[in-house]
Amino acid sequence: ISVSRGILSRTDRFGGNGYTILTIQNVTEQIKPQGGFWLHVQHDAFYEQHNLSMSSFLVSVSRTVSIDFISSPEVNFFKKITGRFKRNGPSFVFQFLGKEDFEPTTNRTYGSILSNLGFVKTFASKILVPKSYIFPLDDKQYLLPPTSLVQDAHKAGLEVYVSGFANDNDLAYNYSYDPVSEYLSFVDNGDFSVDGVISDFPMTASASIDCFSHIGRNATKQVDFLVISKNGASGDFPGCTNLAYEKAIKDGSDVIDCSVQMSSDGTPFCLSSINLEDSTMVTLSPFMNRATIIPEFSSVDGICTFSLTWPEIKNLTPFFLPSFCAASISNRYQSPYNMFRNPNERNSGKLISLSEFLELAKNSTSLSGVLIRVENTAYLRVKQGLDVVKAVLDTLIEAGYNNGKTASKVIIQSTDSSVLLDFKKQSKYKTVYKIQEFIRDISDYGIEEIKEFANAVVINKDSVFHYSGSFPNGQTNVVERLQKSQLPVYVELFQNEFVSQPYDFFSDATIEINTYISLAGINGIITEFPFTAARYKRNRCMGRKETPPYMEPVKPGALLAYMSPQSLPPAEAPNLIITDADVIEPPLPPVTEKVPTLLPGASTLAPGAPSTNAQAPSGQIRLAISLVLFVFFPFSSTYLISSPLCS
Repeated sequence: ISVSRGILSRTDRFGGNGYTILTIQNVTEQIKPQGGFWLHVQHDAFYEQHNLSMSSFLVSVSRTVSIDFISSPEVNFFKKITGRFKRNGPSFVFQFLGKEDFEPTTNRTYGSILSNLGFVKTFASKILVPKSYIFPLDDKQYLLPPTSLVQDAHKAGLEVYVSGFANDNDLAYNYSYDPVSEYLSFVDNGDFSVDGVISDFPMTASASIDCFSHIGRNATKQVDFLVISKNGASGDFPGCTNLAYEKAIKDGSDVIDCSVQMSSDGTPFCLSSINLEDSTMVTLSPFMNRATIIPEFSSVDGICTFSLTWPEIKNLTPFFLPSFCAASISNRYQSPYNMFRNPNERNSGKLISLSEFLELAKNSTSLSGVLIRVENTAYLRVKQGLDVVKAVLDTLIEAGYNNGKTASKVIIQSTDSSVLLDFKKQSKYKTVYKIQEFIRDISDYGIEEIKEFANAVVINKDSVFHYSGSFPNGQTNVVERLQKSQLPVYVELFQNEFVSQPYDFFSDATIEINTYISLAGINGIITEFPFTAARYKRNRCMGRKETPPYMEPVKPGALLAYMSPQSLPPAEAPNLIITDADVIEPPLPPVTEKVPTLLPGASTLAPGAPSTNAQAPSGQIRLAISLVLFVFFPFSSTYLISSPLCS
């Protein structure tokens, strides 16, 4: 078990398998290390006090075991062992501990020893240093400029190895929770490269160096699939802001997305939630008295987008990681895991209209298309007198997306089949159906029904692999069945935070992506961190005749085989099977005149009115609540979960 900042990051389910402590001979006989054997002597002076000689022991072991590296943080240990090995013996590696820590045999700090690398060269050929010796961090966990240690060590004739790498440990915010990016900063930064790394996750280290170093952003793509952003690069900037979209384009997205919301004056704009409280600082604005309860959405009050005009909305400050205690749907790991995203930019950027979004996309030469999400259509037509479909179509026409002036294709996504049918009747844009439930199969009739209104399908990650606890134990046939019917499959939601990934993916978003692409064969990835997915497309290991082991996809159930029966996680309830009844929707209602506006702050919730947040198959939900059935962004769940933190 390893705890990082209070995060239980490693499972304890392998603790009951009865493994024994191995001797050095056991390791060589059972594991048969091929790339070299490294022995570390941490406390030679302590053993000497107890009349135990580590140097004599190592010389004795070396007669039957091939030792390639010997490391220690003690100078006298190396002085004692020098000359006791032949010329082709192991390399000696001096380990630096904290700069203020004292080396026990010289009574000097490691920081002072660092200033005299020529002295270190007299007894070692390599040094082992913490990451911070090369890339120090400021007090906010951002990278400072690198030191000259690597260049200085190389000038002194010393190789440099770096310790402290772990995928599930603290990373500088600059790396966007991507361990591959961290490794590459040490070996592919344009100025220097270290000679080796010490890692808890050697698979990630090996893939980073062999598959992703020195390939460049314009390298030939080795894998073909769509990288679709989720609210732009919302892992790095507040979602649906100009900065998030600009970074998504820069990071290599094929398609950028806009979740369309409507203002009271009928302007379509991009925002992840219909509740402004979820992603803006509206509660600190003069509009906080617009809060009201909409029973079709939630049993608690919120400030809906249709309660403000676009001029009022566009000047709101977006928040990503608020400095005050509040919920943020763009970062579900802020609580309880205390994992923050790029806090320096928590309020950066500005909200943009659909028109501005389309103009931004049109000016990009790298994008292949835009994805527009349309939800809550029936409610907005009946209760607010707002026609989202018309607003989107009109904006697309005004932006020139229907007359060949842009090479970008338009994709309309919805969880509502009647919305997609309405778009198909009025345009020739591609349509994508989002199945929001976790499913394990889909009937032939369900697939045929989907083909009537959709050109592709979006499913959740859990609809591709099924799980026992946080371990995948099998693969569904959902992707295969949809693709056989000529329906491309896009999967969401991919994130870099290691707590978002099952244990089998070794806390590495790239390993997760590789498994979904190489094993499941999906057609597209919807991600809050498009850079990670776009980089994967260029990795050189996928273009080889033989794929190296560190780029092989994870096999579901592989880790379960290493657990004792009593440690196996419980089986989870089976996911749903989608049928045609679950995807058929009633036709969209006509636009009706907006109901009279209540006084500011007045509640619209009738006594005893029920909430509609319960989960059920699409058709069951919508048929049960008739016209008020197109609500897929309930703004109470995240807010209520986080609210105890504010008490």
